[in-house]
Amino acid sequence: MTKKSFQPDRILSYFRMEWFSLLLVTVSGLIYNLGLLAGPWFEGKMTGCLVGILEGTGTFSNMLTLVIGYVIAIGVVQGARYLKRFYVRRFANNVNRSMKGILYGNLVEKSRKELEEEGAGSIMTKAILDVDDCAEGMRKFTTEIFDTGVALAAYAGMLLYYDWRLTILCMLLPPISYTVAEKMKCIIQRTGAAYKIQSGILSSATLDCASNAITYRVFGCETRRKEVYEENLDAYEKSAVRANIWNAALPPIYKVISMAGFLFILYFGGRNVLGSGWKAWDVAAFTTFLSCFTKLSTKSSSAAKLFNAVHKAQVSWKRIRPLMKETAVSEVSDAQQPGALMVSQLSFSYPNGKAVFDHLSFSAQPGEIIGITGPVACGKSTLGKVFLCEYPYQGSIQFHGQELGDMARTERTGIVGYLGHDPELFNDTVSNNILMGDSQYDVQRQLKMVCLDEEVRNMEEGTDTLVGSSGIRLSGGQAQRLSLARTLCHMRPVLVLDDPFSALDRSTEEQIFTNLKAETSRSIVLLISHRLYLFPKMDQIIWMGSGTPIVGTHQELMDTVPEYAALFHAQEGGHAHEAR
Repeated sequence: MTKKSFQPDRILSYFRMEWFSLLLVTVSGLIYNLGLLAGPWFEGKMTGCLVGILEGTGTFSNMLTLVIGYVIAIGVVQGARYLKRFYVRRFANNVNRSMKGILYGNLVEKSRKELEEEGAGSIMTKAILDVDDCAEGMRKFTTEIFDTGVALAAYAGMLLYYDWRLTILCMLLPPISYTVAEKMKCIIQRTGAAYKIQSGILSSATLDCASNAITYRVFGCETRRKEVYEENLDAYEKSAVRANIWNAALPPIYKVISMAGFLFILYFGGRNVLGSGWKAWDVAAFTTFLSCFTKLSTKSSSAAKLFNAVHKAQVSWKRIRPLMKETAVSEVSDAQQPGALMVSQLSFSYPNGKAVFDHLSFSAQPGEIIGITGPVACGKSTLGKVFLCEYPYQGSIQFHGQELGDMARTERTGIVGYLGHDPELFNDTVSNNILMGDSQYDVQRQLKMVCLDEEVRNMEEGTDTLVGSSGIRLSGGQAQRLSLARTLCHMRPVLVLDDPFSALDRSTEEQIFTNLKAETSRSIVLLISHRLYLFPKMDQIIWMGSGTPIVGTHQELMDTVPEYAALFHAQEGGHAHEAR
């Protein structure tokens, strides 16, 4: 199957993609299920031979031949069964891997806002449980179609051969089990959907407890948070019990309905043996017919159970289908050549919200560092995120004369580098957190640039030290500098740094700033900070007050913006006092 014809939001595409595995499942399934017919035949013959031996008309050699043939038949059947199970599991694993790969590709394309609205718990449930349920439903469907379907047809044919009237009478009951299964569809889907929702809520609650455990202990609210968690756990358990009750209770009902045909066989089959029925049977024929019907009923009830798995899979598929879309393989673009940045009449407001800032205009050349500051909640960080183009903006942001918002995402990645306010580190080594899979850079140089080389050298395993999830094994300052080292390692023509020095002492901040200025001679740096003692060294400053931002040099803002001057003097005064 060509990649072009593959449609990830179509279930049939996954079956077509795994056609070779399904072919082997079909062949081995046919051998297995047709071979199962040998069981009732041999059982009937051996019963008849045993009766013959007891009556003196049979011989031991005939029984031995039947036993050897039976053993060989069992060996062939079990070998085919192994191959069928192996390839149907391989089919399910491949589908599972493909679905998770496609879902992951769609998740990484989503904006931070969309991911936050979805919730971490819901995303985890969809990426793991829902995909697993879809793959399991497809596996069971495949097993029943290529396994049970053939077996049912074969057993039905054998029963018709022995007595077609009795067969039709017995076969009136199995369809009832399928009807019951279809009627239970709504219940199974409703309870399954409720279970998945509660699973997502519980996952979110678990992540919250793990992330904020220290905060809860410090503020003495562990008991309350535990009560909330237990409430979520109780709701999850109740939904799981309701879903499992219906999944576990219905199969026995299907089997009882299917096996009710025994009553007809005992009565009408007994009459056949006695010679007063529709056909003349001996004991061997009666045993063979009964054995065939038993296996058919078992298979029939198993096929009815398929409805449960399919209904669960349908619930999961509805949840993940919006994420099962073909995504282009987007490689991160290499850093583009330096260029001028022109911002004109830039305004931004969140959907259905008031304007965050209006009519910001400035220009910058490579080598310039532009400071961005202002009161609390004035939109500093929002301005930095605007350059990522995750939200639509008004006005113009041009790099090299090209509008940033009109570029493809992969093209923008080669222009704008970003360091958020909160360090985002992976549960990996110091080295891998910096290099991000690119081994061409010198890790030690990047660490020295952010004054982290000595501290890393003193760590137990140096640059191979694991930092833990979100850098939990590092201090706040270490995590911040490590994130900065990664950003500087993968240099871009425009760098947005959101408060990169907030957790550092002044001397370390000044040293890193000196290194930053030397390293970014070919880049434009937008440095967001609430600490102003480095701002006199910057080329331009953007004051984010209420309304339209004000752009100028440090001295210009000191002369024209009283709020900026007051904030600067307050910080400098405090520092001088600390020095005394």
